[in-house]
Amino acid sequence: MGFSVSSFSSSSSSSSSSFSLQHTLPPLLKRTASSNRRVCIQSCFSSVSYHKFVDFALDETSLHTHLLSSPLQEKYSSMKSKDGKGVLNMLSFQADKIRLLRSMTIETETMQVLDFTVFPKAEYDVPIFCANFFSTAKTNIVVLDLNPLHDIINQDDYKEKYFKSLMPLGLKYAEHFPWGGKLTSESITFFSPIVIWTKFTSSPQNYDILYSAFRDYYKVWLELIATAVKETDGYQISHNLEAQHRYLTWRAETDPGQGVLKKLIGDTLAKDLLRSFLFNGVDELGSKTFNDYFPHYHGEEGTLNKKGGIAGKSFENRPWDASGKFLGQ
Repeated sequence: MGFSVSSFSSSSSSSSSSFSLQHTLPPLLKRTASSNRRVCIQSCFSSVSYHKFVDFALDETSLHTHLLSSPLQEKYSSMKSKDGKGVLNMLSFQADKIRLLRSMTIETETMQVLDFTVFPKAEYDVPIFCANFFSTAKTNIVVLDLNPLHDIINQDDYKEKYFKSLMPLGLKYAEHFPWGGKLTSESITFFSPIVIWTKFTSSPQNYDILYSAFRDYYKVWLELIATAVKETDGYQISHNLEAQHRYLTWRAETDPGQGVLKKLIGDTLAKDLLRSFLFNGVDELGSKTFNDYFPHYHGEEGTLNKKGGIAGKSFENRPWDASGKFLGQ
């Protein structure tokens, strides 16, 4: 849900120009220029609202299917942070082919968060739509993807089925949003060749492009789920169900936004929100544990070694070529 925050460094030429300008300005004008920059950055941040992303998704979904309020909505609708200065808003729905569509927005004085995910029912092997955006006045950390339900690194059939035709879309936005930095080999298995994993400085232009990407990716996902044929083979349905449970188990245990939630609403509420709402199904769709799925993370005396995947290969650059071929083997 959240990520460690870092921002892009300026080019050396712009840094040099800024340095010269600051040292030639009188003290009063220095302070004024600095103040104006802070006001501009804060104004840009305060104008950001991820509610319009959610509104678009709900409106667009309603054009394709009939949304019903999820039973989760009664318990998970909104809550305030412990200090009373932050608000968390949750929405959840279900539909004919959708097990759970859920969103959470967080708004505080210093950050805004969107966590929007759509899980298909087990009768469909469609990828999981995932949008995780974390914004402050200076920087933004973004993951936008159609998370593959099945292996696309070692097997080509699922990748060919869902992602081959989408590569132009991924390449279009890869030009705007450079790769965001290292991802471990374990994490990369949950992303597709069209994933947007990026960090960028706050600006109206960047938000506009992000909104465009969100709309394009979601429209594509809606087309996939709309044309998906219901699976009737019991083995394949069970295979899809276990794949989704494995995904939920990974996300519920390793989600980097846990720290943010714990700080905002406390450990108990954060754990409940993660397992029962954000990654609903982790305790219901299967009986396997994190250690069953990811035994190399198993530490001494049953503890979880969360550094289990860090010792392996990490990817500092996009590990797929323009055709979607994985380059990290």
